[in-house]
Amino acid sequence: MLYVIIALLPASLFGIYNFGFRALFIILLTIASCVASEWVFDYIVKKKSTITDLSAVVTGLLLALNLPVSLPWWEAVLGGVFAIIIVKCMFGGLGQNFMNPALGGRCFLLIAFAADMTNFNVTRNGVDVYSGATPLALIKNEGLSSVNVRDMLIGNTAGTIGETSVIAILIGAIIMILLGVIDLKIPASYIITFAVFMFLFGAQQFDINYVVAELCGGGLMLGAFFMATDYVTSPITPMGKIIFGICCGILTGVFRCFGANAEGVSFAIILSNCLVPIIEKVSIPRAFGMVKEAKKNE
Repeated sequence: MLYVIIALLPASLFGIYNFGFRALFIILLTIASCVASEWVFDYIVKKKSTITDLSAVVTGLLLALNLPVSLPWWEAVLGGVFAIIIVKCMFGGLGQNFMNPALGGRCFLLIAFAADMTNFNVTRNGVDVYSGATPLALIKNEGLSSVNVRDMLIGNTAGTIGETSVIAILIGAIIMILLGVIDLKIPASYIITFAVFMFLFGAQQFDINYVVAELCGGGLMLGAFFMATDYVTSPITPMGKIIFGICCGILTGVFRCFGANAEGVSFAIILSNCLVPIIEKVSIPRAFGMVKEAKKNE
């Protein structure tokens, strides 16, 4: 978990630089609410405290990076409580939850406080830093010409605290890959599937620039590398990981192309989390079959 926290630092620091110190306040607030929620739950049920495994810290940090900086503080706290108590602890704690807690908390806030969760206006010293819709919403409503793809890559755009800078996210992803925390099966299959889907079915079909813009926006990179790869809620077999990534990519594409929401990453990953038992039933027998075939050929 410590390695994941380290890998999330580039996106976190850029979020603070991009949105100001209120981003740091939201990050610290969600981490504190998640850690406190887990400690209180363990105390109430007379269970040994598990906060030292740092999983609650990771959940709080990921949740904060998926929130707009303008979100009221008490809603951020409520999201942390929901993520830990309802999504994680009520299902038995770390290793038992069927969906990513941070994404569960984010989706709960999206449903309960839709207006606040889609408010990306940022004002600093009385001046509007970012106002209006996110780049993906602009693309959906006005077309590709309404955004600057370079700014989306760097992160000088509206959005949630940690999703805007693809470069910062990729630096963190490289750190996790080099440290052996994750491999590329899930994120690569997710990103490639989504790119192909948008190339074929997107609003601007067969347009590479459009696909790149879609890849850079809406937290797709953050979701692909940091949330879809969650050990607890993703498959364990190599084939299962690839199928899981494909499901995430297709569902994200469906939400963006045919849904009212311009993003869809959170719901796509959560729905894919629910499909993991079926994915494993398909992939595990196939994996055993491949092993037996290999032994037979030796």
